[in-house]
Amino acid sequence: MSVRTAALVTLLAFSGAAPAAVVDAAPAGFTVKHQATIAAPPEKVYRALTNEVGKWWDGAHTYSGDASNLSIDAKAGGCFCEKLADGGSIEHMRVVLAWPKKLFRMTGGLGPLQQTGAAGSLTFKLTSAPAGTTLEMTYVVGGYTTGGFEKLAPLVDAVLGSQFTRFTAFVETGSPSAAKKAP
Repeated sequence: MSVRTAALVTLLAFSGAAPAAVVDAAPAGFTVKHQATIAAPPEKVYRALTNEVGKWWDGAHTYSGDASNLSIDAKAGGCFCEKLADGGSIEHMRVVLAWPKKLFRMTGGLGPLQQTGAAGSLTFKLTSAPAGTTLEMTYVVGGYTTGGFEKLAPLVDAVLGSQFTRFTAFVETGSPSAAKKAP
């Protein structure tokens, strides 16, 4: 296990999020899933997910290097987009389902998957729970890439797991880098 992977597993363990999980990986695609119970009502979780992406997404995983350039237009046909220098822009994903407090889904290939023959579906399912909201994030990717997707699945999972951890910390504390302390 690399130092980076070990650090990510440790961070997830203290964040309340389930450990990173590649549910399935094959040459033609993969599925990754993360789940956590967040100490906030579904309304707050949904609002932060859709309206405040620039406050919790890690700028290291953007084209511009600045997460404040990200936005999500949370309606069917809306864009998860990023402003780039000189008036440029990139569409990371397209919103296909926006059901406040319940379900949010976007399609597209994140990061380097965009330049492959990949199609992806990123779903956030919100369920009211006694301690707040259970949030389940599932990213299903299929298509073609040279060498197959099974080698990319752990890398994509690590990045999405990190974003998921940052999101849960942001909702609960107002800071994406605040990790919960061990009990």
